[in-house]
Amino acid sequence: MTLAPFLNAPFAIQLHIIAALLALTLGPVALLRRSRDRVHRLAGRAWIVAMAVTALSSFFIYTIRLVGPFSPIHILSIITLVALWEGLRQVRAGRIADHKRTMMSLYVLGMGIPGLFTLLPGRIMNAIVFPQAPWVGFWTAFATMLIGGLAWAWSRPGDLRQLLRRA
Repeated sequence: MTLAPFLNAPFAIQLHIIAALLALTLGPVALLRRSRDRVHRLAGRAWIVAMAVTALSSFFIYTIRLVGPFSPIHILSIITLVALWEGLRQVRAGRIADHKRTMMSLYVLGMGIPGLFTLLPGRIMNAIVFPQAPWVGFWTAFATMLIGGLAWAWSRPGDLRQLLRRA
């Protein structure tokens, strides 16, 4: 492991990485605590700020240019900001189940999947975590997605049976 790629990266990327790692760390605290307790609220607020900074900082990162300076990942940033706003509206309206579902989905889909893609060869996080063997990042991301998918399927046997019937 080496921090050189992080230290040599532009400020926007450094801010993005720090905010994303903070959100990745705070997410389970907010999601697994009892709703409405003080730690849940504090961690949740900090998580929302970290997620917003992560999404907003991505608009200043142009390493993959497909449409002008932007790439499809920037669409995820817009969706993240909208989902954060919607999650706040839901909790303020007392729609706790909707709020919980939105925030859980945002953590898994907005943090987990893109986070795994940062481990692919050629990305800065791959260079930080796997400097000697970049291909290990690919297999780590692949194995994590496979295990996550199997865990999801195992936890929802009715959905898995329906999926297998269609195939």
